[in-house]
Amino acid sequence: MTRSSDPPSPRFPDASYPVPWLIDRRDRTHPVVTNAGGEVDFVRVFARTSADPGRTLLWGRVRPGEQMEICLCDTDVDDVVITLAWFRPDDGLEYVWRFVV
Repeated sequence: MTRSSDPPSPRFPDASYPVPWLIDRRDRTHPVVTNAGGEVDFVRVFARTSADPGRTLLWGRVRPGEQMEICLCDTDVDDVVITLAWFRPDDGLEYVWRFVV
């Protein structure tokens, strides 16, 4: 009789990763996004409302401390959801974070 091999060791999740973005909502039609992290990230932005299927902004590389403005002038800011999608240089994975103004 053959004996089964030992069960694989459990894989523990990676340590949590704090979202590197700060949002300045003082002007709700022009929120400012700051990369508060320590890495350059490659970023895309999606803005959607219930009536608009959305638009995409390609910001490309956003350096630490860099600020980017999202123009929502033609949008109902009470109905918009902003999604930031970015790739971290060390693992190449895509991360996604949503916020409202």
